[in-house]
Amino acid sequence: MAWFTRKTPSVVSPPEGDRTVKTEGLWTKCEGCGQIIWRKALEESFQVCPKCNYHFRIDARTRLKLLFDGEYQEFDASMRSTDPLEFVDSKPYKVRLAEMQQSLNLADALIFAEGKLAGRTVVICALELKFIGGSMGTVMGEKITRAIERCIANRTPLIIVSASGGARMQEGAVSLMQLAKISAALMRLDEARVPYISVLTDPTTGGVTASFAMLGDLNIAEPGALIGFAGPRVIEQTIRQKLPKGFQRSEFLLQHGFLDGIVNRSEMKSYIAKALNFFCGPVT
Repeated sequence: MAWFTRKTPSVVSPPEGDRTVKTEGLWTKCEGCGQIIWRKALEESFQVCPKCNYHFRIDARTRLKLLFDGEYQEFDASMRSTDPLEFVDSKPYKVRLAEMQQSLNLADALIFAEGKLAGRTVVICALELKFIGGSMGTVMGEKITRAIERCIANRTPLIIVSASGGARMQEGAVSLMQLAKISAALMRLDEARVPYISVLTDPTTGGVTASFAMLGDLNIAEPGALIGFAGPRVIEQTIRQKLPKGFQRSEFLLQHGFLDGIVNRSEMKSYIAKALNFFCGPVT
């Protein structure tokens, strides 16, 4: 019988599903150098590119996991923003809040927690950039103020990890009032001689930079983080001049005296632990 008259092929191919090799999600492209990175290698390096040291953005819970020794206690997790202005842009503010709360399983853009860092009890406030750009509203102002008051009462060091686009426009002047509120609370923390370490990540801008992010006893940043008040494009349009290369990046700020140090993510926990040993003495 000729081959073209066979009713069944001489070689049976495996089912279509068995021949498919799934690679989706196993690789990612580095935004810094453009190289393709195995996602597992990226996770093992704390979301830092092993080829160019580009620091990918990470969420607030991952940040807490990297800094705390293990379990931690979260405070005021159910505190939610109201809508004092009944603000509407492309959608009502209440709807925007509800969508963020549902998708991120967070009540607002900040997590306030207490736990151990290298054996020392600390309070850490971590901002969540995905929640309306990590913007600072009344809830964030109140939670940070409560965190500061807790640190004063228990003489516990404070660490704030910033990642934000600034004050939350949907809450208007009420949001801007949080700058003064938090700054006044930090003054009381300073008078109590309790250390505060500010960690600035990409991006830290607007009212957050203009208040608590730059008021630490120690201000440190991750490599390549965008830090400033107005963005580079806004500044260029205002002054009608081309800005220097790397303007508002953490390396530029360190060179011009706005930061105390730049620390790789993998070394952040040990760096903070050494700094607290300097401020408070060794853990006993």
